[in-house]
Amino acid sequence: QVQLVESGGGLVQPGGSLRLSCVASGSVSKTTVMGWYRQGPGQQRELVATITNRGNINTADSVKGRFTISRDNDKNTIYLQMNDLKPEDTAVYYCSYRILYTDYTEWGQGTQVTVSS
Repeated sequence: QVQLVESGGGLVQPGGSLRLSCVASGSVSKTTVMGWYRQGPGQQRELVATITNRGNINTADSVKGRFTISRDNDKNTIYLQMNDLKPEDTAVYYCSYRILYTDYTEWGQGTQVTVSS
């Protein structure tokens, strides 16, 4: 089994930056896609960005040019650098982990990001 622990959320003013981290521990596979999803108030969970162990990246159009996902395979950790944050980015951000070519998926507990003046 794999556990995910997120960190780095908080309150930031519009135009500010935050960096989220997610560490995977336990029986971590070498072939995975990890990523970030978010769920705003009254909204469905949506994709933010994902990255495979080979570095293939998929980013939602709504955050392209502002958010950057990266990964350290040696540390089983992914990051989400969020710049030029907007109030509409306010959400709980969830880390995800899926073993490639399987349905095995784990989710983190979520970290709150609030963008407000």
